[in-house]
Amino acid sequence: MTKKVLIVDDEPNILILMEQALEKLEDEQDVELLTAKNGIEALAIIKEEKPDLVFLDVMMPKMSGLELCNIVKKELGMQEVYIIMLTAKGQEFDKQSGMAVGADMYMTKPFRPKEVLAKAREVLGLLN
Repeated sequence: MTKKVLIVDDEPNILILMEQALEKLEDEQDVELLTAKNGIEALAIIKEEKPDLVFLDVMMPKMSGLELCNIVKKELGMQEVYIIMLTAKGQEFDKQSGMAVGADMYMTKPFRPKEVLAKAREVLGLLN
């Protein structure tokens, strides 16, 4: 069964970097990569596609990653969607905010592509 990974970021360069980091999974592991440029777009994709894993930027226009995470986890009750918050800020307050809305994990930008790939494999239960 195809696993789905959604990358949500309003920064085109980050989307490209993330896709490049994860394209190995598409090639080797039957993983479908989805992208969204804002929280509203992402919410529609999450409801429709039910991705296994979401890499979610915190700071975005229209709807922040924190708002989106709160809707997915608390309002929709989609606990099976694993959400990794991506943020440029490494402050403890942000981590607590992310965890408070139900984020499963937190990664700070700039990230290492290998780290992103390894984490995705781990969450999706895929072997190297």
